[in-house]
Amino acid sequence: MRRVERYRPKMRASRALGLLVLFVVAVAAAWWFFGHRPGTVGDTIAVYYTKTDGVTLAPWRVSLGPARDRTSVAFYAVTQCIAGPPPGTPAVRFPSGTRVLAVDVAGASATVDLSHEVAGSSAEGSFAESAEFKALVWTLTQPSLGISSVNVRIDGARVATLPGGHLELDEALSRASF
Repeated sequence: MRRVERYRPKMRASRALGLLVLFVVAVAAAWWFFGHRPGTVGDTIAVYYTKTDGVTLAPWRVSLGPARDRTSVAFYAVTQCIAGPPPGTPAVRFPSGTRVLAVDVAGASATVDLSHEVAGSSAEGSFAESAEFKALVWTLTQPSLGISSVNVRIDGARVATLPGGHLELDEALSRASF
């Protein structure tokens, strides 16, 4: 009987150690599974616009269609961003006639190709350019899309800046750009 009692504390310690190791492995697996995936897209997505002060962003939610892959959702979000918020909402808007020609998503980067109308003159100049692209970048870099940087093309070509000259478009834009 003495022999059984002598080994009981060692058995409890090894069980406790085994449970601790199992717990640590479970926590690590959960962190990896939930921390390494882009968020999931629901039935709506936030589209941002910049208020007329040129600084304040405001989101509005738009319903998504049946396509839920990142590229389709990104294209739709950019199209809604270019179209602007509902009528009557005071906001800085993209120049009339601006169209989304393409949106490509690769990893954490998106490339947006806009029509040449985006370079149209704006009464606000660089103020409006910065506000327009701020809304575009914030719309695409929301966590549910898993995008962190946006490259902009005009009619398929890289351009250094728009006519206002304030915003450098030959480099990827991110939320930190604003």
